Amino acid sequence: MIKIEKLRKTYNRKTVLNIDHLRIYEGEFLGIVGNNGAGKTTLFRLILDLINADEGIVISGNEIVSRSEKWKNYTASYLDDSFLIDFLTPVEFYYFIGEIYDLNNQEVLDKLNLFQVFFNNEILDQKKKLIRDFSKGNKQKIGIASCLITDPLVLILDEPFNHLDPTSQIVLKKILKDFSTKTKCTILISSHDLNHIAELCSRIIILENGNITQDLQNDITTLNILQKYFSLD
Repeated sequence: MIKIEKLRKTYNRKTVLNIDHLRIYEGEFLGIVGNNGAGKTTLFRLILDLINADEGIVISGNEIVSRSEKWKNYTASYLDDSFLIDFLTPVEFYYFIGEIYDLNNQEVLDKLNLFQVFFNNEILDQKKKLIRDFSKGNKQKIGIASCLITDPLVLILDEPFNHLDPTSQIVLKKILKDFSTKTKCTILISSHDLNHIAELCSRIIILENGNITQDLQNDITTLNILQKYFSLD
């Protein structure tokens, strides 16, 4: 589904991402882990054509992302709250997303019903509250739900568990598991929480200084491997 070849990004003469070759297959649930500065967000931004690579290409489907717009029709992503339109209410924002994907307002509301537990009566019931006035955790929920209502074939989430309370993290894991099981969506997530990644993902890659140091098919040994890798001992 996604192919990466000779991908390199440099800032101020420092290489922050250097991936020679990576294949992410249709329907795969890929977790990306690494310490701060490892290159996770840079990788996502290159896949989404939000920044220019110094070298190399990203191919989504059969399209080079820097030369085509077609891949955007089936790709959804939430990296941070800059992806929101913060002067709208959540419902106005969702209606806007719906228009882009040819969903009428009722279809949008029907899809949002699936997130009632996740929203915990704190988002859709706040009919006049603008997105900019919500907490960081609720902004995170608003953004993640905006991706899922579009039924994407590719979903990219950067640190989706950030700012969420424990109950919301558990609910989100169930949502992502169910979505992965019921669709052929290719999902990429990053997280500092190794337990969440090991619980969700079928495959996990470790980034360090912009390089892939390990590429693991997830099994009963994987969490232990990850914990040992990041241990200071």
